[in-house]
Amino acid sequence: MKRRSTGHGPEACSKSHRKRESESRQALGEALIDLGQGELDALDIPERLRQAIRDAQGIRKHEALRRQKQFVGRLMRDVDPRPIEEMLARRDAVRALDTRLFHAAENWRRRLVDEGTSTVTECAAALGLDPESLEGSVADIRNARTEPMRKAASRTLFRMLHERIVARAADAG
Repeated sequence: MKRRSTGHGPEACSKSHRKRESESRQALGEALIDLGQGELDALDIPERLRQAIRDAQGIRKHEALRRQKQFVGRLMRDVDPRPIEEMLARRDAVRALDTRLFHAAENWRRRLVDEGTSTVTECAAALGLDPESLEGSVADIRNARTEPMRKAASRTLFRMLHERIVARAADAG
């Protein structure tokens, strides 16, 4: 006869809860497979799990990779997920910030090229850049005789804007 859970001890978790927990660990293991070597080495995980992750990173066949991911998920049951989740959350936050800064620089570059002098003044004031230097970079894009020259000037303007936006973000904390 099957015992019913009394709400105490290891039997307190429902089968659904255990399955959700297992799926969560499997997903966390799959996220570890996507890490680079340096990020993986920085984690305090058992060597057997580290090797299983490295093996999964080298597998290209779909079914073999699926089985290896299941194995990684099974090994994840013996690991405290909190430090890994915190590391992944920090990494995702850094990536999200990098993306926002990249898009901010791209938006300024696009506006500077499309809208002209009024935007140069606004951008220079917002980012603390020299308006004459900014105007010269925009003029280089507009006056470029060939497409490769225009693209090169556009990349130069983008780098200048991006570097300044990143520096201001770092100053802000």
